[in-house]
Amino acid sequence: MFKVSDILTTPPATFASELQQKVYETFAALGIAFGRVDTDPGLTMEDCQHIDAKIGVHIVKTIFLCNRQQTAFYLYVTTDDKSFVTRDFCGALGIPRVSFAPADKLWELTGVLVGATTILSAILPASAPVKLVMDRTVADSEWFACTDGTATCFVKIRTQDLLQKYIPASGHELSLI
Repeated sequence: MFKVSDILTTPPATFASELQQKVYETFAALGIAFGRVDTDPGLTMEDCQHIDAKIGVHIVKTIFLCNRQQTAFYLYVTTDDKSFVTRDFCGALGIPRVSFAPADKLWELTGVLVGATTILSAILPASAPVKLVMDRTVADSEWFACTDGTATCFVKIRTQDLLQKYIPASGHELSLI
């Protein structure tokens, strides 16, 4: 049975990574209320369904992409049920073809391992070269749920807090497609 805790409104007692600590410090500094659940590693769509049921909202899908030369990087946030179509993504942004970025670049630029990719990593200085892209459907939702930078903790915040407080505090701009 996949373990999902009850909803908690406090940060973890100990942090698994620099990013995880920075996320909760930023929430506190910006006055962003959150709910979170501790889980077994949430790596599959089935795992995410258990998490969705507990927190009452669908977890977004976040994809880390790059160009062929690995000189341009993108974090793309979309709905969990939408297929990623390279042609559509590149066409919407007016960029050359992209593919999935390597795991070492994910760690280097966002401070996360595969399975924990999150837009919340934008708060780290190392993420400065990464362009943030979000599906309009996600931006129009009342709630936003994603990992906190680990595959064992998922947070839920108001989407407007993400868009109007967290992303601006990161220094990044966000493209909506």
